[in-house]
Amino acid sequence: MGKMAVVINGKELAKKTREKLKIECEELKNRGIYPQLAVIMVGDNPASKVYLKNKNKACQEVGVQYIEYLLSKETTQQELTTLIQKLNQDPLIHGILLQSPIPDQLDINQAFRAIDYRKDVDGFHPMNVGRLVLGQNTFISCTPYGVMRMFEEYGIDLCGKNVVILGRSNIVGKPLSQCCLNKNATVTICHSKTRNIEEITKTADVLISAIGKAHFVTKNMVKEGAVVIDVGINRNEEGKITGDVDYEEVKEVASYITPVPGGVGPMTIAMLLRNVLKAATYLAKGEE
Repeated sequence: MGKMAVVINGKELAKKTREKLKIECEELKNRGIYPQLAVIMVGDNPASKVYLKNKNKACQEVGVQYIEYLLSKETTQQELTTLIQKLNQDPLIHGILLQSPIPDQLDINQAFRAIDYRKDVDGFHPMNVGRLVLGQNTFISCTPYGVMRMFEEYGIDLCGKNVVILGRSNIVGKPLSQCCLNKNATVTICHSKTRNIEEITKTADVLISAIGKAHFVTKNMVKEGAVVIDVGINRNEEGKITGDVDYEEVKEVASYITPVPGGVGPMTIAMLLRNVLKAATYLAKGEE
């Protein structure tokens, strides 16, 4: 048996990131730029409320002004678009974030398209997705961005490595595959229609799970010495938060592993703040 995996401490890294951002935020304020994030929540999703609380707290810690727009679940597409356009035109707002999920009568992609791509701190606007694919300067969606920061911080070089990603969502799987490709990794994406998943995951030097199935990734799916990143957030029968990876088992074979909670989650919010400061900086310069 090899030695136990190094635990990638997302909580610590996020704290370190926020401390850096606080200094950057002060510097912006000294130049007369006061970073502001507007968050829109439609309906009454309890999980979303928790996320908003965490985002608000992180904003306060760094010095970013946080404004919340809570819309009723009966909101129409037109009302949502009108609010987004108002925020687009407000020069004091640097970042606009639409908290998902939103009620079924609304088209989330249409809403994302309505957000000014220069204020799209979640990186979901087609313009920013396209820029990521082209390897241009853009907003990278916060969870993939957080994962990439972890690789950087822990000195995990992706060049020439086999990266296997479980899940192809627009929020994590797809942008993350592009980020890894931009670092010269060889990327395979597995999803619900993939055959022989275990054979594929066993080839991974870096295995990233973002499918939302508790303890889906077991020890027999992981190659000895692989880096395992768990993006999943699931609740088990006891209501405890747990990842996609069977952590206790897998940490015996992996070289690096992220815990849930305390892994990727805190990094997502730290990267959101990084994107807000980036937006504030670029908007102040009048850059496209």
